[in-house]
Amino acid sequence: MRTFSETVSVETDRAPAFVDITEKITDVVARSEIENGFVVIFSKHTTAAIKINEAEPLLLKDMECFLERLAPKESYYGHNDFAIRTVHMHEDECPNGHAHCQHLMLSTSEQVPLIDGEMTFGEWQRIFLVELDVDMVELPKKRDVVIQVVGA
Repeated sequence: MRTFSETVSVETDRAPAFVDITEKITDVVARSEIENGFVVIFSKHTTAAIKINEAEPLLLKDMECFLERLAPKESYYGHNDFAIRTVHMHEDECPNGHAHCQHLMLSTSEQVPLIDGEMTFGEWQRIFLVELDVDMVELPKKRDVVIQVVGA
């Protein structure tokens, strides 16, 4: 049993957005030289998720709209009320309560079986980083994704 880990960076410029990172993951798997096992894809952020879904443009737009309806940016979030919030604050804190709430419906990671050096996907499956929070002052936003390949 061996492991191989690598962190890749993904730049985003809007939210919500589904950024296809399948090829980045495929490149890491190839460098690992592991043939059979599994691949874990993990976002190091609480406002950027990892999901497997279909890369059909109308569906991606539907999913973006669904997330916006689920937790609208314009709604009240105590997390955004900097007059009362006292923990986990930065000087340049931005209001992103909606992004954290949207993340509840998604996940921080996905796992994909690795067989004969290839990730095993269904016909239309792709791996996405789902950006939920973009500070419009600092674009593009850099997101880190950890890929760990485990197997033999």
